[in-house]
Amino acid sequence: MRLADRLRYFQGNVFDAMDRAKAAVAATGQPIVDLSLGSADLPVADHILAAIEAAVRDASTYGYQLFASTATFRQAVATWFERRFGFRVDPEREVLTLIGSQEGTAHLPLAVMNPQEYALVLDPGYPSHAGGVYLAGGQLYPLCLRAENHFLPDLEAIPLPVREQAKLLILSYPHNPTTAVAPLDFFQTAVAFCDRHGILLVHDFPYIDLVFDAERAPSIFEVDRDRQVGIEFYSLSKSYNMGGFRIGFAIGRADVIAALRQIKSVIDFNQYAGILRGAIAALTGDQTCVQQTREIFRQRRDAFVQALGDHGWPVPLPPATMYVWAQLPEPWQGDSLGFCQALVKATGIAAAPGSGFGEGGEGYVRFALVRDRPCLEVAAAQIAEFSQTVL
Repeated sequence: MRLADRLRYFQGNVFDAMDRAKAAVAATGQPIVDLSLGSADLPVADHILAAIEAAVRDASTYGYQLFASTATFRQAVATWFERRFGFRVDPEREVLTLIGSQEGTAHLPLAVMNPQEYALVLDPGYPSHAGGVYLAGGQLYPLCLRAENHFLPDLEAIPLPVREQAKLLILSYPHNPTTAVAPLDFFQTAVAFCDRHGILLVHDFPYIDLVFDAERAPSIFEVDRDRQVGIEFYSLSKSYNMGGFRIGFAIGRADVIAALRQIKSVIDFNQYAGILRGAIAALTGDQTCVQQTREIFRQRRDAFVQALGDHGWPVPLPPATMYVWAQLPEPWQGDSLGFCQALVKATGIAAAPGSGFGEGGEGYVRFALVRDRPCLEVAAAQIAEFSQTVL
């Protein structure tokens, strides 16, 4: 049987290669310190778990959850948004429950793109953004991000023929993997650009709360207040350490929310009602847990970067996220996958090759701060010392 041609876009990637490298090391009995995945190691707050635990014993939660069944959650989202940004959204028309923001960003192109239309995507950027475009038969136009431009794209450099065929501009700030934070005036430029060219502005916003040192992460709706240009995706994975519960939501243009809802209706129902209750408790309850999570990652960031520098690999201090984005030393420039494969083999420490996030990520490596500070300090010393090795 011949499989679908679209699968060619997903065959073989650097993350598969890293999985094989980690498995080979683990098979020898050597412990793995896995800093390659942004899966938080921190606990979920007790009041969130209590809501989920109570639901497990409630038989009324065991059925399918259709759109109407998510009304209480969507109202909690609208209340949270108003408290956060100071204005209202309509929970019936402008909010949609998601099984994580990744599900939403991957399915959205199916709702709004036709084959061969362009999506403008960040390079480097989060892989699922490109994956959803490929599934919809669209074309990618990469927006190169450079450190000297604060990892922000130059929208005016996009050729006019591409602009005329573009359907989506996909952004995500605070940015994975570069850790950059976009200022409000950049979003003003992006909203005006999309409005002028009839392009949907898509903003993936999972790191809204993981911003350090008095920085702030703006929403696109602080500019697009009437939700006419964009859609924004949120996740409870990072702020509340609920990655395994797979819960998120979208806010945005009513017609785009309705279109994404149509796609979801033929692919999935919604999350288990108990998880929705836990998410409601997260959004409406005590936010001390969010502040504590942010502070833990700030301390880990400081300790890891300090240890790298102390052992000969100075890197910039990330302003946000749970990652460190480090430019590789000269001996390893141009081979981020080779560096990560050799690193895990030699030390048992796994990192994410920059090339896995697009061509613009080559020459960098991403470390996820998902171990406690003592472990990260030891790992940073080993990483920095190994980085000066030439194999």
